[in-house]
Amino acid sequence: MRRWMYRLRFVVSHPSHKNKDVARMGHPDCFCGLRRCFALVCLVAVAGCHSAQRDPGTVVFLIESSPANLDPRIGTDAQSQRIDALLFDGLVNHNASFEFIPALAASWEQPNPLTYVFHLRSGVRFQDGRALTARDVVWTFNSILTGAVISPRAAAYASVESVEARDALTVVFHLKHADNFLLRNVSTGAMGIVPEGSGRDFWKHPVGTGPFRFASQQIDQDVVIERNPLSWSEMPKLNRVRFAVVPDAITESLELEKGSGDVAVNSLPIDSLPVLAARPDLRIEETGGTEIQYLAFNLRDPLLADARVRQAIACSIDRELIIRTLLRGHAQPAVSLLPANHWAWSGDGPRYDYDPARAEQLLDAAGYKPDSKGVRFHLAMKTSNDEGTRLLAAVLQQQLAKVGIALDLRSYEFATFYSDVTRGAFQMYSLRWIGGNEQPDIFGYAFLTANFTPKGANRGHYSNARLDALLDDATANEDTAKRRADYIEAQQILARDLPAFNLWYLDTIVVHNRRLTDVVPAPSGSYAFLETAQMAR
Repeated sequence: MRRWMYRLRFVVSHPSHKNKDVARMGHPDCFCGLRRCFALVCLVAVAGCHSAQRDPGTVVFLIESSPANLDPRIGTDAQSQRIDALLFDGLVNHNASFEFIPALAASWEQPNPLTYVFHLRSGVRFQDGRALTARDVVWTFNSILTGAVISPRAAAYASVESVEARDALTVVFHLKHADNFLLRNVSTGAMGIVPEGSGRDFWKHPVGTGPFRFASQQIDQDVVIERNPLSWSEMPKLNRVRFAVVPDAITESLELEKGSGDVAVNSLPIDSLPVLAARPDLRIEETGGTEIQYLAFNLRDPLLADARVRQAIACSIDRELIIRTLLRGHAQPAVSLLPANHWAWSGDGPRYDYDPARAEQLLDAAGYKPDSKGVRFHLAMKTSNDEGTRLLAAVLQQQLAKVGIALDLRSYEFATFYSDVTRGAFQMYSLRWIGGNEQPDIFGYAFLTANFTPKGANRGHYSNARLDALLDDATANEDTAKRRADYIEAQQILARDLPAFNLWYLDTIVVHNRRLTDVVPAPSGSYAFLETAQMAR
């Protein structure tokens, strides 16, 4: 049975397979039909299987890939950030309205634009029993500022001149210039405080102050965390969570069906949801999401350096059709990185609706005429081996082919793929911004000239002096109306230059066993619900 399953999945995932019925498919509905049939057949096939032997006190959380690095100073991939937020605390946190609230810092003040003073909670202990002090906070940020730990987050702290421990529970940040985003960059999820002395190998056994503590990790297999008995905040009701790495989305569905998996977030085939929803032992929770799928371009590439080529690619993508078919309506088109209800959001810039004729005109104007086979040029798109990502890439391959762009797909294990992305070793790729795009500092992190990778996430090496000036002004200006004007113009520039194309906001979908109760999904797709969920006996 396993060999049969693999072969069928291969045909679904690779439209270039020699099977003529698959090779001639030109419509995403075909992919959805195959995936739907496959999911139905597989889920029915295992309906009579017995659940695997497992610890009833452990929640099995299915994830697509291993976290790249559980050191909160380093890991920026989705799994690292989401799990780190359970293991580590920042100085502050934020509520549902994105307002900052106390975390490790019980209070703080800003006596002048260049100084922040944080007053730490007393009695907080790391998960190994050590008391948290201001020296740990200083060490966390100095290890990044001095380069002792090479961090892709370093650019977020470019405004920091120094960090001082005034006494055991008081930390002072001295700034080079005003920075409206410092609170965001010292918050839980953006940065976790590590013990003094934590070096480059800290990821092997991370120690934080969060509600859960690290137990073990096997790369590409699992990460196990346990309830932290020393937690200063409300102690979780769950004893243990095992994050099991299941790269194949269909297999994830089967694990939930069999009862060997308890929960998955935003990682299941859309077509499997109705089948899973019909199961009496499973439940689906859904909310509108802020997680955004985007397509990134490397502007150092001679082809992609021309904005007309990037715009043509955008016009070649039928987002509405993909949302309606592949995503079954569980997403909304995006025109900016920010959520549409954000105070700084703007949709006033150029738009790129599906328009193949416009795409062809742009490519002609850029000097790329089709050859005798209708091909203008080849581009390579790197993807992880995640099923959904590869299927999306296959559909993009078909849609771009209609305007003469031959898209060559290259799939890798996630760690290899993500390493290439962060090094800027790609022509095109697609990933999601998770949580980080809920604040407007995402524009600087992803597009400032000063934030070329590895200092930041400007992986495509986009540079625009006017954008740099606008974002610098917005970072330092205390006038909210002026900051909003800066961000509106910045979004217009990004929409025109298109260093990346925003595709859609994905709904947050949590599928879980009914044994797991009090599950409240977050718009960002975070795993914070594990802090309040409980497992029924």
